[in-house]
Amino acid sequence: MPELPEVESLSRFLADRLAGRSVARVHPVSVHALKTYDPPLTAFEGRAFDDVTRHGKFLDLRAGDLHLVLHLARAGWVRWKDKLPEAPPRPGKGPLALRVRLEEPDGAGFDVTEAGTQKHLAVYVVRDPQEVPGVARLGPDPLSGALGLADFAALLAGERRQIKGVLRDQSVLAGIGNAYSDEILHTARMSPFKQAANLSEDEVARLYGAIGTTLTDAVERSRGLALGDLKAEKKSGLRVHGRKGEPCPVCGDTIREVSFSDSALQYCPTCQTDGKILADRRLSRLLK
Repeated sequence: MPELPEVESLSRFLADRLAGRSVARVHPVSVHALKTYDPPLTAFEGRAFDDVTRHGKFLDLRAGDLHLVLHLARAGWVRWKDKLPEAPPRPGKGPLALRVRLEEPDGAGFDVTEAGTQKHLAVYVVRDPQEVPGVARLGPDPLSGALGLADFAALLAGERRQIKGVLRDQSVLAGIGNAYSDEILHTARMSPFKQAANLSEDEVARLYGAIGTTLTDAVERSRGLALGDLKAEKKSGLRVHGRKGEPCPVCGDTIREVSFSDSALQYCPTCQTDGKILADRRLSRLLK
């Protein structure tokens, strides 16, 4: 799933290529992905893109007073094409959900795709990004510079949930998903099941620092890469997430996993749980 660093890289890549360029045609290929109908997607035709920005894990492509907002969900992606096919795409069961063709002379543009059978990609056309429910309920962005240590501590105060779930809650912090929450907790040397409200001042400060360094480093590693290389770079840069059974790069212990119905987390027992193994069940607790 694209998270804050990948969406930030997508926004920078597209901003460099779209600014000032006009839309020739918009082809909505997958109707299920379109979440708004007024204004229509065709309202972008003839308009020039002004900027591309990010709201958490949402991409925002602005053209005048209209915003094309994309949420790529678990398996969505944006694919840039220097030369799109001349024939308009046909609706079908393939991964293509949306095609945006720019004005000539080169016929460039981009496709929005979604792999797999579960379709959760979302496309919105709005005049204000706050009209998108997922954007409106976003918490502060960890890389905005507006979230200080005291603000972060206040967000955690009274949180009786496990810290892994708090980090993934978009209404608490915008942009962190399953992969980077694992990486942040490993960097902070913290159990994913530790209750957020029970963190000491030192632990809060350590976690706050880990969020900043983990996300900033991931953004910097992606800088300048082609869109097709971003997913591979993300995977290669992860130290614990998706690496069950491999040695921890810090201490050498075996990376363990806890599986849930629709996801899994990975962690290092030595670095994060004082050597204890977390029970692999939905309501996991430390084994005694």
